[in-house]
Amino acid sequence: MTSAPAAGTPAVPSYASGVSDTPLLGDTIGDNFDRTASAFPDVDALVEVGTGRRWTYNQLREAVDKLACGLLDAGVRTGDRLGIWAPNMAEWTLTQYATAKLGVILVNINPSYRTHELEFVLRQAGVSTLVAASAFKTSDYEQMISEVRGNCPDLERVLIIGSDDWNVVADGGKATDRIRLSEIQAGLTADDPINIQYTSGTTGFPKGATLSHHNILNNGYYVGRLCGYTENDRVAIPVPFYHCFGMVMGNLGCTTNGATMVIPAQGFDPKATLQAVAQERCTSLYGVPTMFIAELNDPEFSSYDLSSLRTGIMAGSPCPVEVMKQVVERMGMGEVTICYGMTETSPVSTQTRADDSLDRRVSTVGRVHPHLEVKVVDPEDGRTVPRGEPGELCTRGYSVMLGYWDQPEKTAEVIDRARWMHTGDLAVMDDEGYVNITGRIKDMVIRGGENVYPREIEEFLYTHPDVLDAQVVGVPDARYGEELCAWVQLREGAPEMTAETLREFATGRLAHYKIPRYVVIVEEFPMTVTGKVRKVEMREKSVDLLHLGEAAGARNT
Repeated sequence: MTSAPAAGTPAVPSYASGVSDTPLLGDTIGDNFDRTASAFPDVDALVEVGTGRRWTYNQLREAVDKLACGLLDAGVRTGDRLGIWAPNMAEWTLTQYATAKLGVILVNINPSYRTHELEFVLRQAGVSTLVAASAFKTSDYEQMISEVRGNCPDLERVLIIGSDDWNVVADGGKATDRIRLSEIQAGLTADDPINIQYTSGTTGFPKGATLSHHNILNNGYYVGRLCGYTENDRVAIPVPFYHCFGMVMGNLGCTTNGATMVIPAQGFDPKATLQAVAQERCTSLYGVPTMFIAELNDPEFSSYDLSSLRTGIMAGSPCPVEVMKQVVERMGMGEVTICYGMTETSPVSTQTRADDSLDRRVSTVGRVHPHLEVKVVDPEDGRTVPRGEPGELCTRGYSVMLGYWDQPEKTAEVIDRARWMHTGDLAVMDDEGYVNITGRIKDMVIRGGENVYPREIEEFLYTHPDVLDAQVVGVPDARYGEELCAWVQLREGAPEMTAETLREFATGRLAHYKIPRYVVIVEEFPMTVTGKVRKVEMREKSVDLLHLGEAAGARNT
């Protein structure tokens, strides 16, 4: 707890800057990748476990250059927007680095998008080339593309991975294209835009965060450094490439440090992930909390040899303390770190360190990243609050996006005149600069005038022996304005939980106004493809459920 300053002594502000002896990288993604390939030509660069394909850094550079030349020969030019719509696969990674060498802006398209969302992104970003898988899960991508193509005037070419057209492009263009590629690569600058990532868009249409080489190259580099990566590390990446977690913290985190990228499967599968770690002797594993929960609860968990694991990253949504402890104890990830960030900041702003105490690593999101600044401000007046007081977390530095693609007004809503990115997240900074995320400003529940932060209630629910996972949202209430509704996943074989049994468990341990009035037992939560819980959807479903009448409510409360 923060102690009060002596009389007359100004309170220490909730501000921290990331001092570092390691300078920022000043080159482009393509140049940096070539440097790594020259330094570690025979080290495994990429392994696709499902197909058995693997590339050394030297082989991957050759494949990337061929694809870049093939795209050049097909008419793709610097500054064009090239969309990629595919699950995690080697071709995604090849396309990421090939476009970076050409200065072509890669537009990441969510694999779960339906036709109207696909059309919106293709039109909004002005995508001229689309690289896509033929299908994924139940989605027929080729059919969906044909449905929207006529409404996308900028879309000149579609390359379906594995098709004859793709194979021609992937096999490289004319010999002269190699010379042109070198000239183009040499003419690029680190501040050029190179990537557009669309935010989840829980309200309205998604916005395209535009990121530069400098943004994402450095962020991946420092994430990797704080995990201690060298050419001896092998990183299992089950998180989606379309998101920063996969392509920046994963791919760029590896290639900037000479480590190996390991793709367990096209989509997340706990068994495939555990098998990949064991088979490839991975030293690091990434995931959002729900992924780690699924892995830890796999019936055959104890049969996998995870002894190679040293570190990893848990991020993407608030990390439950109990889950983090199990990851350390049962998976042997003694140096696991927690990262916090958002797409608009490339993404990481804070990270725990390997030498932080377990308490720090299970109760905070760490300290400010190298070369960045963070502060906690009063959302009403923008003043920096004293340490120990809650407010909105803001980030400034090399990682802040160039802006939302073609949406200057939306950009101005989140980046102020001093270039601070306003995250919308509620946070508290302690005396030593560690940050704790307490929730989203929009997620905060106001019950009878009391501010209630769902994260606190969720952490408490995780201590219940029968609870596998829990999420808390606010629902309308005539008397108090809002009431708390807990969505709960129970462990297999656990007895039914009701609001009454939960109230008995919480009484004397939580303030009365923090005890959820409603409990909904579910098999799963509505999720984004990156593993973030869609609380907006949960609220809507809760409202519908609770308005069904007393009989319907009694079955779920």
